[in-house]
Amino acid sequence: MTQTPEPSGARGAIDLSAIGAPAAAAAQAQAPGGPAAGGIPDGLLVEVTAATLQQALTRTVKVAGVLVLWASEHPQTRQLVDTVAAVAARQNGKVIVLAADLSTSPELVQAFQPLLVQAFGQPTVPATFGLIQGQPVPLFPGIADAEQVGQAIDQLLQAAVQNGITGRVDLGPVPGQEEGAEEEVPPLHQAAYDAIERGDLTAAAAAYEQALAENPQDEDARLGLAQVRLMERTADVDITAARGAAAADPDDVDAALVVADLDVLGGHVEDAFTRLVDLVRSTEGEDRDRVRTHLIELFSVVGNDDERVRKGRTALMSALF
Repeated sequence: MTQTPEPSGARGAIDLSAIGAPAAAAAQAQAPGGPAAGGIPDGLLVEVTAATLQQALTRTVKVAGVLVLWASEHPQTRQLVDTVAAVAARQNGKVIVLAADLSTSPELVQAFQPLLVQAFGQPTVPATFGLIQGQPVPLFPGIADAEQVGQAIDQLLQAAVQNGITGRVDLGPVPGQEEGAEEEVPPLHQAAYDAIERGDLTAAAAAYEQALAENPQDEDARLGLAQVRLMERTADVDITAARGAAAADPDDVDAALVVADLDVLGGHVEDAFTRLVDLVRSTEGEDRDRVRTHLIELFSVVGNDDERVRKGRTALMSALF
């Protein structure tokens, strides 16, 4: 159901910088967020207007964002905002949620209508976009449940990390924690985030490897390392040439592995898994083992709790036996 984000930029995105430009002073004067819904940390959910949208978008330069377009004249669409905010709250500040009520502003409708048509073929509401460095990237149209929203946010965060967006929004005290206590990012994880931001993937991998050496059960480090390895493998790939080689010879293992990496990097996870499972069926010996090993590594990139990974593992077992 989801349309996944392009990690290397907001392909097809439009410039939203003109929205609210005449009201910049008003935007600066307003608080960054609205009232938090029950159970949603302060600062996580930002209710935006035409006047405050641009200010809110600047917050996604360092922190991944999700933009939900809804309409108060259709109250049921608010359900999506609440679902997205609840799912985002589990990410401990890795993602911020912006909610724009299109019923309140003709200026917002005028600005977002071309984006909706371009992304989904029609001006559908509600609709959800990822935000990477202020640029909107289509996620999905319509209402979605928590599992679907979770998958979309996971993909968005992968794309954000691949673009060096690893900041967190300050959500204030966590319910249940003593006042003044903060959840700290482990030092080696912070070192990895900082290395990714400055483009030093070797240092990021080294930090995650050290974290795993100290704690082999550190699943966040395992996932981070897998993602960094994927970024390293695809850093200098000629995308057109790689896809051309795979199309010319579907049995070319090297080309297939590269394209599978590109598919996961671009959010086309199921395409990558299907390609490699099919190749497992058609190869043998060392080639088959290479494909199997690579596919298992891509499972780690996506995350073992992802439903697509569970399905992929089942398909792999069927292909092997």
